Amino acid sequence: MYEPIFALFCERVKESIKAGTFAKLTLAKTIGDTEIKNIYFRLAINEDNTYSIALTTRYKTEEIESTHTLDEALLMLGTYIKNPFLTALLFTTDNDVTFKVNKKNAGSIIEQEPTFKNASPVMLEMIEKGIV
Repeated sequence: MYEPIFALFCERVKESIKAGTFAKLTLAKTIGDTEIKNIYFRLAINEDNTYSIALTTRYKTEEIESTHTLDEALLMLGTYIKNPFLTALLFTTDNDVTFKVNKKNAGSIIEQEPTFKNASPVMLEMIEKGIV
């Protein structure tokens, strides 16, 4: 089962935010032709100088934005793994972390050189304001 590996991936997401290296997170590679195309996970600063997660769910015909706590957002992402997404991509300034589920329901994490040289602008602002 892929769940323990996905839990490790979620820990990597949390660590990247705490360390100030988070750039972006995307769910991609759906099973077949689906109504939902991808999900973007972004940081957002709240008025009280805390942060939340803005999820943008892109469908064929519309986009829906919703705001959540980090734990809520990660739980939501988990509901989309294999339903319909097979891949989650975490981009940090340290490395790119790819979570994949194969046909046998096994999860894996692959690390590669970072795509992004800088953390997301919101991540940089959070560091500046001392939110993380």
